[in-house]
Amino acid sequence: MELEPALLSAYFSQHFGAPVEVLELASLGGSPPPPDEGLRPGTLKILGYGEPVLIRYRLNGEERRAVLHTMAANQFGHERRADRAANMILSYDCFNDLPRHVRALDVGVLDPGGRLRSIGAGEVFLLTDYAEGQIYAEDLQRMVATGTASEEDLARARALALYLSEIHQVRRDEAALYRRHLRDVFGSGEGIAGLIDSYPPDYALAPSAWLERVETRLVAWRNRLKAHPERLTQIHGDFHPFNVLFSTGTAFTLLDRSRGPWGEPADDVSAMAINYLFFSLQRSGALVSPFDELWTLFWQTYLAHTGDEILLRVVQPFLIWRALVIASPLWYHVADDVRRSLFRFIERLLDTPIFDPWEVGAYLR
Repeated sequence: MELEPALLSAYFSQHFGAPVEVLELASLGGSPPPPDEGLRPGTLKILGYGEPVLIRYRLNGEERRAVLHTMAANQFGHERRADRAANMILSYDCFNDLPRHVRALDVGVLDPGGRLRSIGAGEVFLLTDYAEGQIYAEDLQRMVATGTASEEDLARARALALYLSEIHQVRRDEAALYRRHLRDVFGSGEGIAGLIDSYPPDYALAPSAWLERVETRLVAWRNRLKAHPERLTQIHGDFHPFNVLFSTGTAFTLLDRSRGPWGEPADDVSAMAINYLFFSLQRSGALVSPFDELWTLFWQTYLAHTGDEILLRVVQPFLIWRALVIASPLWYHVADDVRRSLFRFIERLLDTPIFDPWEVGAYLR
């Protein structure tokens, strides 16, 4: 990408509300590009993201200097464009509050055409299409009330498992990205650490000492999973019944893909599967009809179409994560007996090297 003085002048003029002339661009990250690259006079080619550029400009007859910073993609939490954007916004929000720190003038986006666009004020927003349909959780709530599942209900559970088996075929060979996904699941505010931190410190059903023991044991699980970077696949990242809209039959639309596009497929499988258990516990205190049929069909369909037997050796911490969510008094209003069952489920999974979907009753006892 080339930085054009004319485009920089336009941006600075808009930012300062007065005409600005850009006088010179220079790399602060190394030697200037050789003259045989055919650059037009006054332009500067950015040799790689992360290389700061010194900009000398004139405003109201006064010569000034500024530095344009970009950030390189790396394995230290900067793998995704969103990571790098968050880091830049945080810098803008923090630099000017600290005495003697260099001032931040603006934060923005450098588009592919070399134009700079400010995002220095206000909140970031996302605009999406509107999708018609009914939240899948409403189907499950209906089954809690009626105790029956229709053929369409079974077909929908099968369709969800088939969908996951298809998107999980898209793989990527990048061990650092797989470790990043695990780090987010185990250590981020939306992951296991964040969920544990959100429990009330005096919560009788899940005392702090028990939560500490769960968190400590899960560190060993994270290190176990790090040995499987070959499992990195395309994922949704938050594949639960409140993020699925069914229209007619088995046609559905997804909402709110989260935590990056690549990760462990057990993330998606566990996020949906545990809800069949959760809604069944609310109705009967155990995994029984009709939810045991949905549970069995979902697991059988996914495993049959993927042949992923390793899944049963790595799904445990993801099921624990989701169980911590649905058992949380902050997120769901359910009977204490439901929460106790989920905490027993968590306790058993910590010591289960190979998860057996057909033995849920034993995990709950």
